[in-house]
Amino acid sequence: MNNKAVILGSNYYIGLSTIRCLGIHGIHTVAVDYSTENTYGSKSKYCSERLISPHYKDDTENFIKFLKAYADKQEEKPVLIPCHDTYVEIIDQYLEEIRESYLIPQTEAGIYTKLMNKETLQRAASEKGVAVPETVRLNDEDFYEKIESQIKFPCIVKPVDSPTFVAKFRRKLFKVHNREELEEALDKARKADLEVIVQRIIPGFDDHMYTFDAYLNQEAKVTHWVSCQKYRQYPINFGASVYTGQKYVPELYDIGAKFLEEMKYKGFAEIEFKKDADTGRFYLIEINVRITNLNNLLFKSGVNIPYITYRELIGQPLPPSAVERDTNLVFWYGYEDMLAIRDYIKTRQLTLGQVLGSLFKPKAYAIWDWKDPIPALMFLKMLIGKVIAKITRR
Repeated sequence: MNNKAVILGSNYYIGLSTIRCLGIHGIHTVAVDYSTENTYGSKSKYCSERLISPHYKDDTENFIKFLKAYADKQEEKPVLIPCHDTYVEIIDQYLEEIRESYLIPQTEAGIYTKLMNKETLQRAASEKGVAVPETVRLNDEDFYEKIESQIKFPCIVKPVDSPTFVAKFRRKLFKVHNREELEEALDKARKADLEVIVQRIIPGFDDHMYTFDAYLNQEAKVTHWVSCQKYRQYPINFGASVYTGQKYVPELYDIGAKFLEEMKYKGFAEIEFKKDADTGRFYLIEINVRITNLNNLLFKSGVNIPYITYRELIGQPLPPSAVERDTNLVFWYGYEDMLAIRDYIKTRQLTLGQVLGSLFKPKAYAIWDWKDPIPALMFLKMLIGKVIAKITRR
């Protein structure tokens, strides 16, 4: 296989797991970052090549030129795999130009952005008959009256453009408990020039969060899928997965596969759902259109998404498969899970006994791998450096 795999972003464990999932099959992996700082994923023994590019957002034009210049020197078109939302946005914006030099699953410009954008996703899901949380928009008539009668407090103020919001506020949303807090959150968003919506909180603890992870081929048909159940996330209640188990839930396939296929989506996507604790109904919360935190869990469960992507794009697709049983495997990002556990116990959402009882399951680690230990050691070095810097600043 002469096609190289170019992975955008090795400064987080998503890029690391992508490199490993391809490298174990002997594929030449290329880690592309805009800096050498904290790029522990590129220290994997499965990383064949490391490149430093112009900044994808601050110098987008030269970033695109850099990618194309590299690809044009290769014998075969490389496969391009982004591991961060902002990389996906850039690819979507320059899709036609990038496809001249790279193999990418998606052929329709704009669909990545449409599904990442909370406003357009809400509308698309509603049109397809998929349940979404009740939502009020800032330009709606009787805005506050609708909040009081339909949404009710507490509720969430959610960004339309998540990557920009997270970069600005270091959180995924604002949770507000009354009108005063709502107005304060709206004012923060307004000053940051960020569009937001207000949504009802679907009842249920964090273990009512589920994911449907699927790969769709070039005919926009689901060929591979896994479903999972979150147990803990960080920040707690409205954060990213830190302790999540593979869980076979056929209903998620019925909802998720139908929606993605009707959207004519191609490539990997992860739909996050929340199961209403009162009604049992699944609500679509958001969609990730790139490799996600749970990649190593999917791999350990038997579905290697980066390799499935690679093989189809080079014209050698793998047979369809799904995990239609419970494996008891869990994804664990130990560092942030410790922070989450502290907060769950502090807020009395979990007891120490419940936490300890949950830990004795076979794990798909976010970073650690006995066969490839250097990235974990580099990550530990990075953490120690941050702790020392924090202490010396006091």
